Amino acid sequence: MTDGTIVLDGTTVGISCTGKRNNNEDAMLAVKVGDGRLIAIADGIGGHRAGEVASAIAISTLSTEFSRHYSDEMGPDEIGTLLSDSFKLAHITIATRAEDDLEGMGTTMVAAFIRNNMAVVANTGDSRAYHVRERILFRTKDHSVVQSLVDSHQISEEDARFHPLRAMITNSLGSSFLVDIYHVTLQSGDLVLLSSDGFHDYVDECIITEADKSGPLADLVSGFVRDALLVSRDNVTVVIYRIP
Repeated sequence: MTDGTIVLDGTTVGISCTGKRNNNEDAMLAVKVGDGRLIAIADGIGGHRAGEVASAIAISTLSTEFSRHYSDEMGPDEIGTLLSDSFKLAHITIATRAEDDLEGMGTTMVAAFIRNNMAVVANTGDSRAYHVRERILFRTKDHSVVQSLVDSHQISEEDARFHPLRAMITNSLGSSFLVDIYHVTLQSGDLVLLSSDGFHDYVDECIITEADKSGPLADLVSGFVRDALLVSRDNVTVVIYRIP
């Protein structure tokens, strides 16, 4: 996709920028679904613009499939299953279309469905979701080689940010498929922040924790993206939902 901004109801802002790359392989989503909000980021992989195609398929499939089958009567476990099923359909669609110039394409995807004071989060790959208050209370675990090294205590979290293998993911839509589901309890003023690795691989998490999170949401998101673009060599996408 090209650079863009999403603003939804004043509670959600997303910004995606090409940065130093030739094209933007990130895609983002922020839509109303029933009595909640669905937000997502996908970060494509593959040459000849195939990554851009994969991320677009993932976001479109998620939006369509989740909206089609969602009901306000669903509980958190049912919502988690629907997210998982939507991710799986996106994975199958991408894998089926990965031929000729699109061979080898795939994408990460992270999504959150937020309703009242609850978020159900789904993740495949190394895009991330954060739950932020005064500090970071939760973030998704990357499906990556360096995360495996962190988990086995071979390197530290700080070492992971600069490790030469940090771009190697172990799961994606279109390749080796796995989706993690998380349930997060929220309160008024909390942020649900989604980012592609062009953001969180290049900036310290203190940028998130030390920012003024009470001001205009558009200023917060644009500030995060601006800080990342100073150092990032990748596309940068950030989507934030602030709990009213």
